[in-house]
Amino acid sequence: MQRITVQTTPIEGQKPGTSGLRKKTHVFMGPHYLENFIQSIWIGIGGVEGKTLVLGGDGRYFNDRAAQVILRMAAASGAKKVIVGQNAILSTPAASNLIRINGTDGGIIMSASHNPGGPDEDFGVKFNMPNGGPAPEEVTNKIFEASQKVTSYDIMETQDVDLSEIGETELAGMEIQVVDPVADYAALMEKLFDFDAIRLLLGSGFRIRFDAMHAVTGPYAKAILEQTLGAPAGSVVNAVPSPDFGGGHPDPNPIWAKELMTAMFSSEGPDFGAASDGDGDRNMILGRNVYVTPSDSLAVLAANAHFAPGYEDGLKGVARSMPTSRALDRVAAAKGLDCYETPTGWKFFGNLLDAGRVSLCGEESAGTGSDHVREKDGLWAVLLWLNILAIKQQSVAEIMMGHWSEFGRNYYSRHDYEAVETDKANALIDELRGKLDTLPGTSVSGLTVETADEFAYDDPIDGSHTGQQGIRIGFEGGARAVFRLSGTGTVGATLRVYLEDVETDPMNMHRDAQSALANVIAAADEIAGITRHTGRTEPDVKT
Repeated sequence: MQRITVQTTPIEGQKPGTSGLRKKTHVFMGPHYLENFIQSIWIGIGGVEGKTLVLGGDGRYFNDRAAQVILRMAAASGAKKVIVGQNAILSTPAASNLIRINGTDGGIIMSASHNPGGPDEDFGVKFNMPNGGPAPEEVTNKIFEASQKVTSYDIMETQDVDLSEIGETELAGMEIQVVDPVADYAALMEKLFDFDAIRLLLGSGFRIRFDAMHAVTGPYAKAILEQTLGAPAGSVVNAVPSPDFGGGHPDPNPIWAKELMTAMFSSEGPDFGAASDGDGDRNMILGRNVYVTPSDSLAVLAANAHFAPGYEDGLKGVARSMPTSRALDRVAAAKGLDCYETPTGWKFFGNLLDAGRVSLCGEESAGTGSDHVREKDGLWAVLLWLNILAIKQQSVAEIMMGHWSEFGRNYYSRHDYEAVETDKANALIDELRGKLDTLPGTSVSGLTVETADEFAYDDPIDGSHTGQQGIRIGFEGGARAVFRLSGTGTVGATLRVYLEDVETDPMNMHRDAQSALANVIAAADEIAGITRHTGRTEPDVKT
């Protein structure tokens, strides 16, 4: 065993996005690529000498090999200790929890979240701060700057560390603690929720189906839902994590979780259905013949969180990402809660959570969470839903009907145009940006534009400013369309178009969302020239 210094040169494009650095797996496996980025993290956080970190990932292809490289580099750079999930596996919320309860100096999570995995698909690495949340832009900028200047990295030349057995070992003086990836997370969930009430619900003939999508949440859901709460064996399906997610796309939405959708919309469908994604931080909620949009789910959880012991004293406040529907705002207004609107990216919720401004937050992209960790948390959302169902003794459909009757319904959909040529996507946004001042007062597809702007965010805690976070078009009557380019893909650009309208008439609250939003969809296409710029007549995904 020896420490060696490897000479290297900067590699272009190692700029972390909203959730770390994501590239094709073969790119990360290229010479020096992973090592350069890890060294840049060390530099960006002021070194790792004497520090304790958490390490784990979602089990996708290259997860095991990358973990060994990171451990050897941490040891060579003088880290004191690394807490690793068994077999280098940790869901993202579980990793956040481990960082927090152990008071570590942060952690490295190996994941590309909901992106597909495998040798020809995606891999990712991100650094999470000592609060358990994703690194803010100040830190990711330092990491990127370091990646442009890196000239060498230190690494131990040694055999692999055995990560299959729980316990402690050491590498070149650095302690390595291999932990059960589920245990501490499960203990936290038991503190937050009424497990006795959920057990009674699941023992009453109430049937659930949780689709882990061959991803990291499988072992967590099996342990909590089946073994602890008593759901019948087989309630959790696709529960064994796979390096390529069973050849599927681990994104919990109606398109990629089609097997679950078919089951839930059958005549013999279960009472409750849910899915989570690659790294366990997203969720999809369904009832029998009912799909609950992520925006509606967030609003329902905010309205009913007090039924769970962890939130029985009420919420401090709530927050949503700007493209998320304003259904949450209606709940907040009715309950007298502060409601914050942030840019897309979970890291923007961190300051609000740390400052005690909010207890619950979420994004339209199937991410919801609370102040229990500093990441979104898919299984947490499922358990909160089950807690609410157990106490209210209503079906998912009845809860949704009651919610809309009380607060109104925000019809909502997101249209994704994937892998658009980057120059075409940028041209669309630039053209749209250039006519914002002239849009108000114009009529488009039967709607009148009331407001048009580009969203910018001034953080109320640290005063930081974040601009160019999406273009918003507001129409008279409460409808709106939002346009932004996503930073989570690895090929081209994904144009996301968010469409929303408000309905307060109970007689009109049960329409198909795409039909209810037809005018908004047409107006969005006309205003932005989507077909003209992209050549696409339909989005790749509708959620």
